[in-house]
Amino acid sequence: MPTIIKDKIEISPEAVSEIYGANNSNIDLIKSHFDKLKFIARGLYIFIEGEKSEVNSFKKSFKLVLEHIKINGTLLNEDLKNIIRQNFDIKLFSKKTIFFGKNGLKIVAKNVKQNEMIELSMKKNLLFVSGPAGTGKTYLSIALAVQSLKEKKVKKIILTRPAVEAGENLGFLPGDQFEKLSPYMYPLYDALRQMLTNEKLDHLMKSKLIEIVPLAYMRGRTLDKAFVILDEAQNTTINQMKMFLTRMGSNSKFIICGDTSQIDLSKNQESGLKHAIKILNSIKDIGFISFSLKDIIRHKLVKSIIEAYKN
Repeated sequence: MPTIIKDKIEISPEAVSEIYGANNSNIDLIKSHFDKLKFIARGLYIFIEGEKSEVNSFKKSFKLVLEHIKINGTLLNEDLKNIIRQNFDIKLFSKKTIFFGKNGLKIVAKNVKQNEMIELSMKKNLLFVSGPAGTGKTYLSIALAVQSLKEKKVKKIILTRPAVEAGENLGFLPGDQFEKLSPYMYPLYDALRQMLTNEKLDHLMKSKLIEIVPLAYMRGRTLDKAFVILDEAQNTTINQMKMFLTRMGSNSKFIICGDTSQIDLSKNQESGLKHAIKILNSIKDIGFISFSLKDIIRHKLVKSIIEAYKN
């Protein structure tokens, strides 16, 4: 006969709201995973009853949950799933904070996959990051670039995008090509403004320590000791991608971000991002990381919307 035991776990007041989650979503998820145990959750205490092995397994997972909350101050539903499924390495979260942005904003990875991206960026100078909208690919890349500039690991940041129009016509806009493309570059500016004060950002851009340029203007340049991010890379042609990758100079770091489900090229053109991933994936010094729908960190409706459009 299996040994049946009873136990009690106390939750610190700082962690209790995260353990329960919105509308008890987190505690309900925990209960559903350990369905062989009897649970009573009351305030700061969780009472459990069941076979000794099940109780011990629960206590081991719950200890990781509490440690995760202590490190990060929050408990996302997806992270909780990874912990209780034992697919989780708590050590990944020892470097979760990237830096503190303006007004004390703590720039951190939001989930396990983002932490994997941070870890990989530390090991690889060339990194391909693919996945759907809302997974934080570009934002996290820019945060890593700003961190590198602050720590003087690089001399400058260059952010670039291919000038492919997503079903819209930029030609009617007034001004020269840079002014026409300025609205297209807004997502990059928006991310920077969350991390840097307006005064600091203006100074860095005027002194060319941060550049935001169309991809076409990268031709002919050799980029030494620079952190370079290519955004919307799914809209590069094969030749454009080759041109961009061969700009890489000594002591530089390149991150290429894109979503292969949102290609705006004409149907007879192959995406430079898809092609590069296919032909370069055997090179050990290049890093590749792929986000999925479960890694989306925007409003929960974004995941549902993307899933609906896939059907």
